[in-house]
Amino acid sequence: QEQLVESGGGLVQPGGSLRLSCAASGFTFNNYPMSWSRQAPGKEREWVATISTFGSTTTYTDSVKGRFTISRDNSKNTVYLQMNSLKPEDTAVYSCRRASGRWGQGTQVTVSS
Repeated sequence: QEQLVESGGGLVQPGGSLRLSCAASGFTFNNYPMSWSRQAPGKEREWVATISTFGSTTTYTDSVKGRFTISRDNSKNTVYLQMNSLKPEDTAVYSCRRASGRWGQGTQVTVSS
């Protein structure tokens, strides 16, 4: 059974950093690109970043370029999202998924002073 477990969220001040993790199981991890998205209260889900199967290609939504970095460790079946220079507008539930899969439950990120 496919499972995605996100972790690493929390409360951080503006300008701070967090590193999110997404541990995957139930499918052949290195066969799929992986993505992160986020959903703020009352807003549509927003795609954040995608990484190719072996990490050679990454893409980002414009609002996080230069601040967020997506990476993966295929030996650990885990994808990461390093978030730096966080802003209040980054506050959301962050979720991951494999290509064509379902989004995980997510981890809450709150950026506030």
